[in-house]
Amino acid sequence: MSVKSIAAKFFAATIHKKTQKWASNPVATQQKVFNDLIRQAETTQFGTDHYFASIKTFADFAQHVPIRDYEELRPYVDRVVKGEENILWKGKPLYFAKTSGTTSGAKYIPLTAASMPFHIQAARNAILSYIHETGKADFVDGKMIFLQGSPILEEKNGIKLGRLSGIVAHFVPKYLQKNRMPSWETNCIEDWETKVYAIVEETFHEDMSIISGIPSWVQMYFEKLQQKANKPVGELFKNFNLFIYGGVNFEPYRAKFENLIGRKVDSIELFPASEGFFAYQDSQKDKGMLLLLNSGIFYEFVKSDEFFTQNPKRYTIGEVELGVNYVLIISTNAGLWAYNIGDTIQFTSLQPYRVIVSGRIKHYISAFGEHVIGKEVECALKEAMENSSVRVNEFTVAPQIAPTTGLPYHEWFVEFDSETSGEPNNLDEFALLIDNAMRQQNVYYDDLIVGKVLQTLKITKVAKNGFQEYMKSIGKLGGQNKLPRLSNDRKIVDFLKRE
Repeated sequence: MSVKSIAAKFFAATIHKKTQKWASNPVATQQKVFNDLIRQAETTQFGTDHYFASIKTFADFAQHVPIRDYEELRPYVDRVVKGEENILWKGKPLYFAKTSGTTSGAKYIPLTAASMPFHIQAARNAILSYIHETGKADFVDGKMIFLQGSPILEEKNGIKLGRLSGIVAHFVPKYLQKNRMPSWETNCIEDWETKVYAIVEETFHEDMSIISGIPSWVQMYFEKLQQKANKPVGELFKNFNLFIYGGVNFEPYRAKFENLIGRKVDSIELFPASEGFFAYQDSQKDKGMLLLLNSGIFYEFVKSDEFFTQNPKRYTIGEVELGVNYVLIISTNAGLWAYNIGDTIQFTSLQPYRVIVSGRIKHYISAFGEHVIGKEVECALKEAMENSSVRVNEFTVAPQIAPTTGLPYHEWFVEFDSETSGEPNNLDEFALLIDNAMRQQNVYYDDLIVGKVLQTLKITKVAKNGFQEYMKSIGKLGGQNKLPRLSNDRKIVDFLKRE
């Protein structure tokens, strides 16, 4: 065992003790975060406008600070972007994380001197938590790759901006620099396909032990590695035993990954976003990710089926229940206040508080009142694959409201894994497997099928790389970009039908 791996185990034990301390006192921990946020932002423009000086309790806060999304907070953000100080948080941000907006082009999410360290610590602590639980630390001596956006940063009114993953690349600890891949030059390549080829060439002869990234883009990397090596990735990288991912549910990809790797490897799920690093998987045995209650973020939760009603009830950490679908609302030391990030979560444990990401509040299907969310379609597909030999590379679902014949239905656009004979022999039978699983997942959907409002779902096959072509067409191939699993309209699938 190397000196580095011994040191990693010691450090992991230290961080575990600190984590246990705040995790075992969740309500008090969040109360302290709340008090600190309010006091530090009291004299900002936002704090003045929303009477922070008079806020003593969460009830006061909820009375004075409505829930907002980016568009509603934008008048304040625009002033920060122009270079004004003390608007949402003290002084100016260190960076803006630039993300794609839905209605207004680019969004600029502030990252401050107070918030930035928590992005780095959370990623580090996720790995340390794994080391502490499993006792495995030898991988720290191997090479590590983090598939991410370009670290080249622009500047806007004296504040640097770029993709979150590119900004984070500037904060990689020195003790990891020697092990980290790809090279800075390769990481700076903007075109995703060109970048992946360059990463393959750079890593092909290396001893890769950790690979991290959004599953769909890591899959592309693995496929190109396998084509070049003509053998499974696990044979090429014999010491590769840990995959770290975030952004989407890994389950629809798991079977494909095991085939590409040639064996099972451990995995760690992360829940990062430009707005904050919210949770990480702290156990290989228990479901869900540990919600980070001590990271400069105060959390609120609104039941998703009440979210679009007038004045929905806002819950704090001590009031949540297991299995309920909540919209995640955050206030942060980057200056986001009662901010709706768009994600929905469910709690899998209350001791400690662990969550899964169940979908997006704007990514759902309820064209007929069925309220289908991302978690349900992913679980239904997983169950159908487990009960068949079918393997799926990618998929998305949209309603077909006005078919040429028959009742409306949900249309699933699926790219099957044809390279491993993963296509179904009978498409209708496989569709029925998914449909039955969907009916078990969602009682509203089941009622619509029983009541003959909907017919059973239909599958439309997508050609190989069809989803990649779609993402390329909208300028979102690679990086942190993710394909929506669900749409309440047919914008995505209309493109796929043209192919």
